[in-house]
Amino acid sequence: MTGSNVSSSELSHILDGKKHIHFIGIGGSGMYPLAQILHSKGYYLTGSDNNETETLDAVRKMGIPVFMGQRAENIEGADLIVYTAAIMEDNPELIAAMNSGMPVLERKDLLGLVSTWYSDAVCISGTHGKTTTTSMLTQIFFEEGVDLSCVIGGKLPAIGGSGRAGKSDIFVCEACEFVDTFLKLSPDVSLILNIDEDHLDYFKTLDNIIKSFRKFAENASKAVIFNGDDENTLKAVEGITGKELITFGWSENNDYYPVIKSVKGMQTDFEIYFKGKKLGDFTIHVPGRHNVLNAAAAVAAARLCKVSEEGIRLGLDRFHGAIRRFEKIAAVKGITIVDDYAHHPAEVAATLKTAKGLNFKRVWAVHQPFTYSRTYLLLDDFAKALKIADRVVLTEIMGSREKNTYNIYAKDLAEKIPGCEWFSTFNEVVDYVAANAEDGDLVITLGCGDVYKVAKALAKRLVEL
Repeated sequence: MTGSNVSSSELSHILDGKKHIHFIGIGGSGMYPLAQILHSKGYYLTGSDNNETETLDAVRKMGIPVFMGQRAENIEGADLIVYTAAIMEDNPELIAAMNSGMPVLERKDLLGLVSTWYSDAVCISGTHGKTTTTSMLTQIFFEEGVDLSCVIGGKLPAIGGSGRAGKSDIFVCEACEFVDTFLKLSPDVSLILNIDEDHLDYFKTLDNIIKSFRKFAENASKAVIFNGDDENTLKAVEGITGKELITFGWSENNDYYPVIKSVKGMQTDFEIYFKGKKLGDFTIHVPGRHNVLNAAAAVAAARLCKVSEEGIRLGLDRFHGAIRRFEKIAAVKGITIVDDYAHHPAEVAATLKTAKGLNFKRVWAVHQPFTYSRTYLLLDDFAKALKIADRVVLTEIMGSREKNTYNIYAKDLAEKIPGCEWFSTFNEVVDYVAANAEDGDLVITLGCGDVYKVAKALAKRLVEL
């Protein structure tokens, strides 16, 4: 039953004559930027959600009415209804929308339509690093003084949320490969950070993932910026013609490549070269080699869009991370607490390797596995990645949109990691870590669900001890 009830041929004109648009799940990080953009265009919006959040406060401040709880009567008066992929089929509001006779769009279809409104749509894809790189590029444009529009998969403090509506022709958009969402976009510039095995419940094979990224690259009207060192990415772009091809990576064979000069805690100083010529010296305040490479990709995109060197330097220097990307939550009684969105083995490994290089006594990984399919299909990879930490604590798996047809549980992952503890509730996790963490330790919560609540509760608990 789910899915847009609007054909692709009708989509380009779906907003013609529409006045009242209703968003089911308006507080989602992907819905809020679209609400901002449509609100700025003069549409009357209403929305609904199940949980009070800072995002909903921001929505209300725009003058958009929000219903708490999702009920059939919430859609009354709307002549277009938009919903997120997180909404389940048995949601009463979605059922009412589908039965209303009104057009119903999934968020990705509306995002695809919005991307056609800009002449410089830079869409940033990759299995890892999308949110950070999208945030870096957004901050660069912001410091340059460009009135851009953007859609980010996380919150960027500089813009006060996950997106903004601007008046320029610049549109920066995080392009997610999940269920081929990014193929709905109309990129002028397609940026590919990397390609790895993920979302195998949908793609089934790595070859299918590569094929989708190839389509994403082919859809670019002007240029493709891609990781010239990544084997899977090279397969995806092989033979593509008719647009500018720009590479970045560690190798000097790439158009853009960084050279790290010094690392001091969370700060990394580095040079960036373009075709062998030094562009300048840059600084970022998010740790890890992977973030230097993300910065190189952002620099390539910014220069393609004619951003000044000073704007690029300021943007990178003033970027201190997106929320939930190695975000420092607190330092209490000598214990540092950080939260990170990492939810794929490669991301977990990169984050933990970065953490291990920061001179803490011990690194604790508190991980919430996300979706049964990913946990089941990548179980050994998760175990290998988590072993990088000195201590590992697991919460139960967050199923999100799935049912546990895989018969997989956190204990199955815990059994593969020596000394690993797992608990059914967040309170038990907080109790255990608070009782066992020591002065000089780093505790990092990992996952794209709600494990950040553990980080905040742990900080509170340590204050009380």
